[in-house]
Amino acid sequence: MNEIQIREDALYERVSQLIEIARKRVKTTIDITMVYTYYGIGKYIVDDEQQGKERAEYGAQVLKGLSVKLTKRFGAGWSVETLKKCRFFFKTYCDSTIGSTVSTKFVAQSNPDKLGLQCGPNSEIITEIGPNRPFTLSWSHYLVLMRIKDEEERRFYEIESYKRDWSVRQLKREYGSSLYERLALSRDKDEVMRLSTEGQTIEKPQDIIKDPLALEFIGIKPDSIYSETSLENAIINKMQMFLLEMGKGFLFEARQKRFTFNEKHFFVDLVLYNRLLQCYVLVDLKTDELSHQDLGQMQMYVNYYDRYVKEDFEKPTIGILLCKDKDDALVELTLPQDANVYATAYQLYIPDKKLLQAKIKEWIDEFEDKEQE
Repeated sequence: MNEIQIREDALYERVSQLIEIARKRVKTTIDITMVYTYYGIGKYIVDDEQQGKERAEYGAQVLKGLSVKLTKRFGAGWSVETLKKCRFFFKTYCDSTIGSTVSTKFVAQSNPDKLGLQCGPNSEIITEIGPNRPFTLSWSHYLVLMRIKDEEERRFYEIESYKRDWSVRQLKREYGSSLYERLALSRDKDEVMRLSTEGQTIEKPQDIIKDPLALEFIGIKPDSIYSETSLENAIINKMQMFLLEMGKGFLFEARQKRFTFNEKHFFVDLVLYNRLLQCYVLVDLKTDELSHQDLGQMQMYVNYYDRYVKEDFEKPTIGILLCKDKDDALVELTLPQDANVYATAYQLYIPDKKLLQAKIKEWIDEFEDKEQE
């Protein structure tokens, strides 16, 4: 390849990247501008209904007439159903109180001024109809989010969707698998409050633990008989989904990683690395009831990696026993309090959201009772 061709290819890559970035920004600006538009339409509809004392018959008649006129002027897409969604969207977000506590960094990153939404001759309209905090996602995302009744839970999924660039499909999956509840059950009360203002933060080993993990995507039926090897193979075949379910910052390094000590060979089922915590994460799969021998073995794996594998700049290794059933009392009794080994259950189906919500309520009530003692 001659010098001219090399320069041409390099220039092509740089120009292509710039065009891709520009297209993405234009699409983002259009998407979010439409969200503000739908919010404003909802506001105007609610204002009009309040003037008419919210009479249902009156409101329905007005929306029908408005739909006809908008369709005539702007084309399809302005059905009565769409207008009702706009109204519901406004009512859902107009009284949001959580927005005032969201992190400064998040607000700065998602400021509508940076998206060009308040530039130009009609900027005063956006200012007039805008909520107390900026919108950051597409209308399709908000169609999912505004159906979440609990405001703190809704805010968590909104932040995570933005920070992790979730597609609408991924948002539906995470909500359907009760990600918020599963993370909440793995944290103390103060950290649960942080979920709704900062999303999932990764600062210490416990922050990467979900209980249970939802592994419905690997395709093993809950009532089937399977071995640890078949479970491992199923996870390997769906490794991308598995890493997403594990959480933020996970990278795959190896399966059945062998190390030798005192002329004996040992095998770790899965070796992961978390770039946010900067540490190895060892995962052992258990299809039988968790035993103290399993916990002791994992502690030995962790000790080996800490002493012979990890670099000085890396944080202590984390061990996770992924098991079908776990006994918290056994784990607490077997391991020292400062152990970096954790047991978490997995399920081959989406967890029952109502059951998890009930567990959270029970957990918070128990926590508050202890505080009052």
